[in-house]
Amino acid sequence: MKPFKEFDIQFIGLKIGKHDYKFGINYKFFEHFEYKEFNDVNVKIVLSLVKKSTFLELNFEASGTINVNCDLTNESYDELLEASFDLVVNFGDEYNDENEQILILPHAEYEINVAHYIYELIVLSLPQKRVHPGVKDGTLDSDILKKLEDLSPKSLEDNTTKKDTDPRWDSLKKLITDK
Repeated sequence: MKPFKEFDIQFIGLKIGKHDYKFGINYKFFEHFEYKEFNDVNVKIVLSLVKKSTFLELNFEASGTINVNCDLTNESYDELLEASFDLVVNFGDEYNDENEQILILPHAEYEINVAHYIYELIVLSLPQKRVHPGVKDGTLDSDILKKLEDLSPKSLEDNTTKKDTDPRWDSLKKLITDK
């Protein structure tokens, strides 16, 4: 049995017009792609398919939360997700997905599997650098943050006393400034 059978949309028997589909995405969905960056996933996908006489228009709307680890503190938090993606499905002699917004299917096809498009929409919609909201507003109390603050360069400058320079170097520095 195919793992993504529920994401198959048979468009050959649909009437011309708009058709809506809803999908609930959880952590198991990403296990099939062997993607383990998320702790938990709760995303709702609304897919609007508009069938025209010669092509299909698909609009994906994603909303929900994804539990990820902060890149600075490794604390888990829920990242809000609001994203959309448009795809045009056209028909031709052979399969072609080189353009990210246009998919060309052979004339003999009767269904499309949208699982990979949903996967890409969710993964690419998250920020590359994930920072806990408590780090941004300063309310997160974490041992890692305290250690990072202790080891930051500005705190090291405060702790060390300024050493006197060697007087021989001071006279050489005057040569540079006495032009």
